[in-house]
Amino acid sequence: MCFGSGLFPLNTRSHQKGPKPTALTNTIPTSTLDVLYRWHLPEPDAIDVSGSSDCSLAKSRTVVVLLGWLGSKQKHLKKYADWYTSRGFHAITFTFPMAEILSYRVDGKAEQDIDLLVNHLADWLEEEHGKSLIFHTFSNTGWLTYGVILEKLQNQDPYLMGRIKGCIVDSAPVAAADPQVWASGFSAAFLKKNSVAAKVNMSSNESNMEVLVGSKTLVEPKPAATEAALLVILEKIFEVILNLPTVNRRLSDVLSLLSSGQPSCPQLYIYSSADRVIPAVSVESFIEDQRRAGHEVRACNFVFTPHVDHFRNDPKLYSTQLSQFLDENVLACCKRA
Repeated sequence: MCFGSGLFPLNTRSHQKGPKPTALTNTIPTSTLDVLYRWHLPEPDAIDVSGSSDCSLAKSRTVVVLLGWLGSKQKHLKKYADWYTSRGFHAITFTFPMAEILSYRVDGKAEQDIDLLVNHLADWLEEEHGKSLIFHTFSNTGWLTYGVILEKLQNQDPYLMGRIKGCIVDSAPVAAADPQVWASGFSAAFLKKNSVAAKVNMSSNESNMEVLVGSKTLVEPKPAATEAALLVILEKIFEVILNLPTVNRRLSDVLSLLSSGQPSCPQLYIYSSADRVIPAVSVESFIEDQRRAGHEVRACNFVFTPHVDHFRNDPKLYSTQLSQFLDENVLACCKRA
């Protein structure tokens, strides 16, 4: 069953599992409602209508769940969804409004919204044998959302965890509740293109804050005075918030699951030494921990690209990494093609 290309406002379904959602038409203008999640159908040209391709069939039974970064909107995730649908996958793009993150409370609206998405995914998986999920997360917001989804799938039906066939992690993780990382993330979300996190300069002549990479030199720009002040304020705020007992306990539970309770599916980490929000060393440390735990892990350091900007800055390398990961690690049928 396909749900069409309509919009799915999450307030149309109760928190408890109920009737399967039906597609709405595009009578709701996207300009007046930035929905929390949207279903994208595979492009017709990408589908093998003859059914002769095992790989095409596997893709048509797979949904890629794209979990957005802090401040992202549906329009930002569309280019990623288009990449997948052009190759025969279904895709779901999921975002949180900034206001919902800023007003977060344990078991509040944000987690209720994730409940609704999980119920939607569970309904789709249960319709027909052989359906599967791939998760593609962005920054720590998408990563933590993935952790909450895993927790809810485990509680709902542990069997569903086995339907997860791959996880792609873009610009994450930091496996601890670090106030500096949270301050950097919120500052980048508030300032957008004006943030230092969106800028990377390369030069062989300057020497401040340099990281030597091969024959090139990465020069990290310094934040403007206003951004530096904002970072100091936000870091002090998050030192308090992240140590509140209920928040700290909730984050600890989710981070523990992501560290030691991930499904036994292949993982791909896309990150950069130039990321001013998520330190590359944190990603690399987590990757090594996952490998030691026996997980199949691939990784690619884009070196010079800013936070969650790897696809835009180097689409060829990004596309190659996704294609190789999916063909060689996730879709076993493609190995034989």
